[in-house]
Amino acid sequence: MSEPTQRIVATNGIRLNIAEHGDGPPVLLCHGFPESWYSWRHQLSALAAAGFHAVAPDMRGYGK
Repeated sequence: MSEPTQRIVATNGIRLNIAEHGDGPPVLLCHGFPESWYSWRHQLSALAAAGFHAVAPDMRGYGK
């Protein structure tokens, strides 16, 4: 199974790192304090295997 990919998304003057995996209907995973997208790493792969496009952003001030 492939690994989640990361990229930077720029919108409204801010840049956010996101990790994503899979194709299909989107599922947005938001981390809590004090974490990053990495806390969702196992769920990203499981959701992708189930046919979803899982997206886990680093919230502002966290991660990359």
